[in-house]
Amino acid sequence: MQYNSTFAKQQQRRQNNLDLLVPVLDRKTITMSVRRTMSTSSAKEWRNYFLSTHFWGPVANWGIPIAAIADSQKNPKFISGKMTLALTLYSCIFMRFAYKVQPRNWLLFACHATNASAQAYQGLRFLHYQKTQEGNA
Repeated sequence: MQYNSTFAKQQQRRQNNLDLLVPVLDRKTITMSVRRTMSTSSAKEWRNYFLSTHFWGPVANWGIPIAAIADSQKNPKFISGKMTLALTLYSCIFMRFAYKVQPRNWLLFACHATNASAQAYQGLRFLHYQKTQEGNA
């Protein structure tokens, strides 16, 4: 019995503190605020951006550099030198594309810059592994 009343008092104190911190907003105020925000040209531009391939293409493309970074912890004997070179060149080419396209796609540029760096690191690991294997043979 004592526990329940203490718990209820604590809950009531928390609720009173929240009431002081958070203003009470009714549904009409929230709805009008959302409509006002969505009706501005800036909001429409952002919505169009998030629904375009200019955004979703790079987001989907982030899988490649994430995989390369994850693979940097694996044994270098599994690295394909040809594929690493191909992915490095691919990222360098598309970094230029992301910079030249109008409007500039900085998300795509960042993705390919990260991938080019990760693939270059993988390439160095591959070359180092090949060199140590030749030295051991």
